[in-house]
Amino acid sequence: MEKITFASADSQENDEFFVLEQTKLNGVSYILVTDSEEDDAECWILKDTSPEESSEAIYEFVEDEKELNGIMGVFEELLEDVEIER
Repeated sequence: MEKITFASADSQENDEFFVLEQTKLNGVSYILVTDSEEDDAECWILKDTSPEESSEAIYEFVEDEKELNGIMGVFEELLEDVEIER
């Protein structure tokens, strides 16, 4: 599992996540991440909100319920061998 580090815009601290899967929907890149490699870990969906010309990705947590449900369905299909509880 790939481990990535995010620099927080609000503080000096960095957050580390493990990428479970990534996909692109309607031109927007999404990643499904977890903070642990354990079986019963929490996961989050982040989307890339950076401008196309940017050399660095800017990821934000998906909070819109409709968007979250739609992209979660895509990740469930991609990870059919993994059980994801909503």
